[in-house]
Amino acid sequence: MLNRTLTDQHKLTLVDVRLLEILSTSEGGSARMGDLADQLLSLPSRVTRQIRRLEEAGLVEREASPEDRRGVLATITDPGRALVEEALVSYGRAVREHFLSPLTRPQMSALGENCRRISVALKPSGSRARIGRV
Repeated sequence: MLNRTLTDQHKLTLVDVRLLEILSTSEGGSARMGDLADQLLSLPSRVTRQIRRLEEAGLVEREASPEDRRGVLATITDPGRALVEEALVSYGRAVREHFLSPLTRPQMSALGENCRRISVALKPSGSRARIGRV
């Protein structure tokens, strides 16, 4: 549903949007390819193919890392920034329409509380002990 909305409206997959969002919020709009793979929980070869596609569309550029010539940086372009901003608006609308608007206020509150609990449980430093007391 979300993927179809993004591909129909912006010609981007959900993973494309996530990758572009990571780049748009990173320092200088760039990230090492390996770091992108880690953040996307994806294989480096898959990220390389994805970046190649986005590069062909003019949304990202690749270049050798100035710090380590063996490393490759992906950098979001201005058209990439503009497109990901539009896509994130569509994503937000689709989430509200398909997932949140059907919920009642009590269901929405319960969802928020459960998300908070999951977030706390995912944080390091003994958070799991705190979650049990809530």
